[in-house]
Amino acid sequence: MTQDIHRAITTTWRQESAKIIGALTRLMRDVSLAEELAQDALVAALETWPDQGLPDKPAAWLMTTAKHRALDRLRHVKLSGDKLEQLGHELDAREAMIVPDFVDDLDDDRAAREIGDDVLRLMFCACHPVLSLEARVALTLKMVAGLTTAEIARAYLQPEPTVAQRLVRAKRTLGDAKVPFELPLGAQLAERLGAVLEVIYLIFNEGYTATSGEQWIRQDLCDEALRLTRMLVRLAPRESEVLGLLALLELQASRSAARVDALGQPVLLLEQDRSRWDAEAIARGLEALVMADRLAADAGASLGPGPRVGPYALQAAIAACHARARRAEDTDWQRIAALYEELAERIPSPVIELNRAVALAMAYGPAVGLELVDQLRDEPALKQYHWLPSVRADLLAKLGRNAEAKEEFERAAAMTGNAREKELLLKRAREQGH
Repeated sequence: MTQDIHRAITTTWRQESAKIIGALTRLMRDVSLAEELAQDALVAALETWPDQGLPDKPAAWLMTTAKHRALDRLRHVKLSGDKLEQLGHELDAREAMIVPDFVDDLDDDRAAREIGDDVLRLMFCACHPVLSLEARVALTLKMVAGLTTAEIARAYLQPEPTVAQRLVRAKRTLGDAKVPFELPLGAQLAERLGAVLEVIYLIFNEGYTATSGEQWIRQDLCDEALRLTRMLVRLAPRESEVLGLLALLELQASRSAARVDALGQPVLLLEQDRSRWDAEAIARGLEALVMADRLAADAGASLGPGPRVGPYALQAAIAACHARARRAEDTDWQRIAALYEELAERIPSPVIELNRAVALAMAYGPAVGLELVDQLRDEPALKQYHWLPSVRADLLAKLGRNAEAKEEFERAAAMTGNAREKELLLKRAREQGH
C-alpha cells in the first residue's frame, strides 16, 4: 500500500507541479519561493498520505496545501513588515484569490484557463533572456515538466552536479532580476520563443521515450507538450516554427498506441501495426506542416530548394515521411536521409548524425550506416548515450556480426535507465546467440 501511495504522490506531482508553481508564482511574484512552497506541499504529502491514505482529490490537496503555505508566509511577512512592498500586492488582495473550494472549480472554463495561463506564464518566466539558453531550458524542464535533475542531465548528456548548479544559479538570477510573471508580446515574445519551443520539444521527448522508470512512454508528458504547443499557436499564430513543432508532435504522438504491446513492451517503428496509428493526429500534423511551410515561404523559406524552414518543421517533414507510408517498406528513406543531412547543417549535433546514420542504413545498406556510426564513437556527448551502442548493435546484427552485436546490445542495456527498454535490449542481445 505504501508503495502505491508513493507512486501516486510521484504521479500527481509530475502532473500538477507546474500548475501549483505557476499559481504560487502569480501569488508570490517569486519563482524560487513558489517552487520552495510547492516542494513543502510535496513533503507534506509524503509525510501525511502514507498514514492517512490517499485523498479523494490528490491534486486539490497539493494545491490547497501549497497555497496555505503561501498564506502563512505572507502573513508572516505582513506581521514583520519585511519585504511587503516588494511582494507587489497587499495580503488581503492575495487572500481573496484563494477560496476553500478552489480546486472544485477546476472544471470551470475560467479556472481551467487561468491555470493554463499560469503554466504558460511560468514557462516564459523561466525562459527570460536574463538567463543563458541552457539555464532557461533546464529550469523550465524542472518546474514545468516536473523532471528530476537526473532526467534533465540525461536529456542534455551532462553530469548531474553541473545541471544542479545551473538550476540553483538560474533561480537566484530570476529572483535578483525581479522578472515579471506575465506573457510577453511582440519583440519580447520572439526573444524567448526559441527557448520555449526547445523546452516543449524536450518535454515531449522525455514522454515519448522515458529516460527512466518502468514505462516506455510517459503519456502525461506527451499530452502536456501538445497542450502547451497548441496554446503557443494561439499566442503566436504567424510563427512558422511554432506550427512546425505542433506538426512534429502531432505526427510523433499519432504512433503512441502502436509503440507498446499489450504487456507494455516497446514495439519498434518498423514492426508497428500502422493501422493503430491515429489518423486524425496524422491529418492534424500534416495540416500544421503545410501551414508552417506556407508561413516560411511567405518569409522567404521553404522545404523545397532555396531558403529553408526551421529545424522543427524539418523534423516534422521527416515524421511525415513515416506517416505517409502505409507499410514500413514504403518509407522514403532516401528523402529522410536527405532531410537529416539538411537538419545537421542547420543544427550540427552528434545525435542528429546518429539518426542520419540510421536513415542511410535503411536507404543504402547497413554498412553505409555503420561507417557513420563508427565515426561517432569518440564523441564526448555520446559517451553515456545508450542509443549509440543500440544503433551500432542493430547494424552489426544486420551485417551478420552477431557476437559484436550481442556485446553492443548488452552495453546499451547497461546504460539505459528505462526498465522496458533494458528488457528489449537484453532480449535482442540474447537473440544474437542463436
